[in-house]
Amino acid sequence: MKDYIRIGAAQGFWGDRPDAPVDLARHGDCDYLILDYLAEVTMSILQRQRQRNPDLGYATDFPKVAGSLAPCLKEGLKIITNAGGINPIGCARAVLAELAKEGLEGVKVGVVYGDDILDQLPGLIASGEELQNMETGEPLEGVLKRVVSANVYFGAAPIVDVLNGGAQIVVTGRCTDTGLALAPMAHAFGWPLDDYRLAASGTVAGHLLECGAQASGGNFSADWESVPDLARIGYPIAEAYPDGTFVMTKPAGLGGMVTQAVIKEQIVYELGDPRNYISPDCVIDFTSIRLSDDGEDRVRVSGVRGGDPTAFYKVSMAYKAGWRTSGTLTYTWPDALKKARKAREILEARIAHLDLKLDDVVFEYLGVNACHGSLVTIPDEASINEVVFRVAVHSMERKSVERFGYELAPLILDGPPSVTGFAGGRPKPKEVIAYWPALMRKTAASPVTDILEN
Repeated sequence: MKDYIRIGAAQGFWGDRPDAPVDLARHGDCDYLILDYLAEVTMSILQRQRQRNPDLGYATDFPKVAGSLAPCLKEGLKIITNAGGINPIGCARAVLAELAKEGLEGVKVGVVYGDDILDQLPGLIASGEELQNMETGEPLEGVLKRVVSANVYFGAAPIVDVLNGGAQIVVTGRCTDTGLALAPMAHAFGWPLDDYRLAASGTVAGHLLECGAQASGGNFSADWESVPDLARIGYPIAEAYPDGTFVMTKPAGLGGMVTQAVIKEQIVYELGDPRNYISPDCVIDFTSIRLSDDGEDRVRVSGVRGGDPTAFYKVSMAYKAGWRTSGTLTYTWPDALKKARKAREILEARIAHLDLKLDDVVFEYLGVNACHGSLVTIPDEASINEVVFRVAVHSMERKSVERFGYELAPLILDGPPSVTGFAGGRPKPKEVIAYWPALMRKTAASPVTDILEN
């Protein structure tokens, strides 16, 4: 058993900085890289992508990333990612093909799937799984015909299985972000996953790593100007020990910083009840976390307590929820805000005259109060040099949204003066995909694992 392992967080979302994986591999002395590509809406995008092309449905950036890391893979680096999306097998095959181009053969790619339950939804409902919306309590049956993706959040256990089977790269579908970090700890240190104190510690490490550079000074609100060299920020690393403690750090020589303040901000990220942070692997008491300084850019995390997991998996679903569109006009001084308000008044009158079936209409004055709305005090309207007037509409009827799109551009000539910007052309309808979170008994779904090799 190694004295410790270093797990680098190389991607916080699909679209994160492409150089981060190579920077971490070269400068971070990492044993494992974890790459998180999936957000809730991403699954519906990937589902549609695969419907158009059955070979796709995964984060297409990742195979190239794996290829760029071929020299580090030769030296023993291991990679764990949820880039598999809706098609983990397809992603794994693309990875092996990319590695072959780099002259790297014999790499084992572990695959975790079984999370995609879209086709099983009618049978699950018939068996008693109502899949109620966790926010509204509505049963899924009411929107079942409009559901476009449905995925179970698996935990660390299947990832541990394929690591134990010799996988050097692991590609999963939908799993918890935290499981990507817990799994290599359990594998490297031989942790039993029913030791919930250790599982809780690994889950907290995963929670700190899941947003990439947000745990090494990126998006830091308390004192953002003090963060050095954001242009070459070093992504975070968890240096984990067999006893469950770990140190949050980053590569030496790269930008960013790791301090208690930075780590505390990430601890409270997406946190509900701090005493009951629920994952499929355990339930964690975040109030038990203890931080201490361990040198420059090193914060030690200890004391984490956890308990038994629940009997449920979380299910992330997306469904069609109507149509929307939006557009902007830029008004300039003098009286920029007054002109934008007059444009709103005109649009409201025209919407009423046309009797458009719009469920929601949102008006914003960017640069004035778009972020904070009525909480903003505007001391001197005359001093406002320019305002971007934005309007967005939603309807279950495509034709109402489409008709509205014809009303914005005419304001350039038949509305208030001094429009200096009209971005994006005539607003066009875009289909809305809404999120449906639910719970499902763990006995109703099981992960599937496989290992591929080139």
